Order: sequence, then C-alpha cells, then structure tokens
Amino acid sequence: MTSFQANYATGQQSDSDSPTPREWGGRFPYNEIISLLDVNRRFNLAESTSQDLTLGELLDLPGLEAIRDLKLGYGKSAGAIELREAIAEACKVPAEQVVTTQGTALGLFLLGLEACRPGDEAVLMTPCFPPSRDSLVGAGAKVREIKLSFESGYRLDLDEIDAHLTPRTKLVSLASPQNPNGVQTSRADIERLLVLLEKRSPEAILFIDETYREATYGDAVAADSFAGLHPRIVTGASVSKALGAPGLRTGWLTVADPDLRSRLTVAKMNTVISGSVLDETLAAVLLRNREGVLAARRRLLAGALEELANWCAGEHRRVEWVRPDAGALCCLRLRSDVFDDAAVSGFWDLLPRHDLQLASGAWFGESSRVFRLGFGYLPPERLGPALSALSATLDAAEQRR
Repeated sequence: MTSFQANYATGQQSDSDSPTPREWGGRFPYNEIISLLDVNRRFNLAESTSQDLTLGELLDLPGLEAIRDLKLGYGKSAGAIELREAIAEACKVPAEQVVTTQGTALGLFLLGLEACRPGDEAVLMTPCFPPSRDSLVGAGAKVREIKLSFESGYRLDLDEIDAHLTPRTKLVSLASPQNPNGVQTSRADIERLLVLLEKRSPEAILFIDETYREATYGDAVAADSFAGLHPRIVTGASVSKALGAPGLRTGWLTVADPDLRSRLTVAKMNTVISGSVLDETLAAVLLRNREGVLAARRRLLAGALEELANWCAGEHRRVEWVRPDAGALCCLRLRSDVFDDAAVSGFWDLLPRHDLQLASGAWFGESSRVFRLGFGYLPPERLGPALSALSATLDAAEQRR
C-alpha cells in the first residue's frame, strides 16, 4: 500500500454507508472527495472553484445570438474548432495542438492510457487532486509518488524527482498551481525538470495541470501557460475553476506531438466519442469573454484572500497555512502542540454541528491534520461567518483535549 492509499483510511467519511477502501473493488480507487458532489453545507469551505457562473450570466455574453439554431448532432472528437481556437489563443499555441476533453481529469486518464504500457511508470507530485492519481491507476500505470511537504511550502524537490526517474518513466505529472494548496511552479524549475527528463527518462511526457492558472488576485497577471515551451510538455486545463463553470464539463489538452495527439483523439472517440456540442459552444463563448469574467472574480478572490490572511493571523496559535500563489484554495494545518491526534479526529466530527465543510488533507495524500480551504466559492457576505464558525469548531476541538 502506498502512502497515498494509506491516507484514504484516515479520511473522514461523511456517510456511514459509503464504502471503505477495503470494500472497494473497482479499478479506480475510492476517495471520499466524491462526497462534495452530494453535500453542500451553508458554510462550504471545501470547494476549490470560484463562485458558480449562472447560465443567465453566460447567455448574456456576446457571441451566443445564434444559439437557438445550434444543431445538437455529434461533435468532432478533437473538439469544436471555435473552442479549440479560443483555447489556442489563451495558451498561445496553434489550434491543431488542442484536444478537448470532458474536464482535465479525462485528459489525464487518456494520457495515462496512451503514454503508459504494462511495466511503464508515471511519476506524480502529491498531495494532488485525487483523480490526478486515480485516473492513472485506472489507466493501468504504475504510479511512483513524490510527496511535497507543508514545511517546504509544497515546492518541487528536484533531487527527489531525479531519484525517482528511470528509463521506464513515461509520464511525469504535476499541477501548477497545485491542488490542494495553490502553489505555482516556476518556469526555471520546469526547465530544470526538462533537463532531468532528457537525461534520465528520454521518452517521458511532462504533464502540467494548469486548471487554476488564471485564478489570480486583483490586478495580478496570470503566469504564461507552459504550453508550447517544449515538445514533451502536455498541458491540461478547463473552464471549471477560474471561470466557475464546472457544470460545462469542458477541458482540454495541448499536445505538440502529432502522433500522440492523434492517439489521444482516437482514445477519446472510443470512450466518449465527442464532447457535447452545446457545452463546447458555451465554453467557447466563455473563453472568448474570459478577461471580463475573470476580472470580476479576481477582485473577489483578492478580497477573500485578504480576509482569510487576517483570520489566519488571528488564529496563528492554533493553525498554520501555506499562502497560495493563485487559485481559490489553500492548505491549513492544525498545530500539533495544540491538537493531538484525538483532537484532530474530534475536529472533523464537529464540523457538521457548525454547518461547516472542509476538504480533508487525507483525500489528497496529506495528513488529516491538514485541510484544503476554499475561499472563493462562498458569497463575500458568508465568508466571514464561515471563518467564525471555523474558529468555534477549533474552540470545541481544543476543549476536548
């Protein structure tokens, strides 16, 4: 059992009828993060998206005047050309290098399926969004995990990566910004990693999940996409997080290698045939108007991050955090000198009593002492009360010592 799998056993089950890891017999490992699709408490600090975009807001954007005439036939397996062009413009690559997917997770599954054969290895940075690991497991890859630490601010450890690379490594996967912590990887570190791959794993693809890249704060400019930096880099992203439209289920891969791109398109055709023409039409218009949509959300994120930073400063005796570089999410940790293991368990038990929701670090391959806090999902007027409820939960957990 890997450290990541072992952490499943310490995750907090929100439903007593949910299967445990020992009961789960599927090809994909079970992870309690699936509960976020079923439970949405008033003080939901578990979600990592910006506020959900409404269909009305989307329909008000220019470019959908002829939507009533859209024919609901099959789409193209590579994706609608209008959508691929909008993605290409955002990523600064040719449109023919884009393959659309139903979310970034499907893209990584297809990539793992096509890049790795029996005996091949995938190297994965953790903690990570659970499907980033489990889609590779489902695709049959042998996953070697590199655990980034809270103490180091979740920065890449290139020496540790070097030690895990072999000629059997066919895929290296990371996110920038990372989920669950919002930490970005610098261009310099990616360039150093490319040198290591050339030396140790010359056939490896480097996958970079950029889902949160454009979720910056205030007037901060988003980092450039890594798409197009090197032929071995494949990037993935979606309209789910920064743009707040996860219900459109529209993501993409940028793939420079024409052979790999063709294989991924065939793999997509054999799994989902094509994306929804309606979803892809709406996503294309959303991306064409993304700067206006993002600007409003970035202002909200900046205010929410400042409010959270002030709360963390006030709670520094009991919690510590890693300040994010981008994204509506970050990692906090219950201090071990205040909360023993029993108090940590009590903390999770107490959350429902305060109508609170958090994402356990165990879901991502971290300790359950760590939790992901999403600060962009709630309306601004509800974030303060949610943080107050979190303080009250800390009070109650501390008193249980």
